[in-house]
Amino acid sequence: MTASQFLFYFFGTVLVLSALRVITARNPVHAALFLVLCFFNASAIWLLAYAEFLAIALVVVYVGAVMVLFLFVVMMLDINLERVREGFWRNLPVALVVGGVMVLEMISVLANRIWGAGGPRALPADYSNTKELGRVLYTQYGYAFEIAAVILLVAIISAIALTLRRRKDSRSQDPSEQARAKRADRVRLVSMPAEKD
Repeated sequence: MTASQFLFYFFGTVLVLSALRVITARNPVHAALFLVLCFFNASAIWLLAYAEFLAIALVVVYVGAVMVLFLFVVMMLDINLERVREGFWRNLPVALVVGGVMVLEMISVLANRIWGAGGPRALPADYSNTKELGRVLYTQYGYAFEIAAVILLVAIISAIALTLRRRKDSRSQDPSEQARAKRADRVRLVSMPAEKD
């Protein structure tokens, strides 16, 4: 077993175990932290596959931005864990079907890679996976990329709309009212006679 194979199996094992802890952890903050561990291990596997751009993008975008947002939202919301767990057994059959389909897809991909036709293709010396990824993403999958961006935008707006609550006791500033302020409204000059000792 070579060093790269050992690292692949090590990172893959940690990735699978941390993914299991994401869905079995009772505390939502712990689940989000295990998801961060999943992202780091997936990034390491990308590095082993010589996809440096995807590895760095995974760490910067998901760990650096999305997971910080997840942790912030989970810690700020008052989540009733008992209500969340009520639907577990009701949704378990659907979850098992979806999980089984995903496992079959992964098995078919790996089987095609191992026993399929052709091995890894030889790459030219000036090959850049970042350039190739951009070319494929913005030419062949351009419409799918735009649709995914619109769906993510709708999801962000929906999440904001669902969690936005008006509170009566909160104070806010009105920038237009502040911009209309005049010196006469803020400062009053008082004329006082001088005093002599």
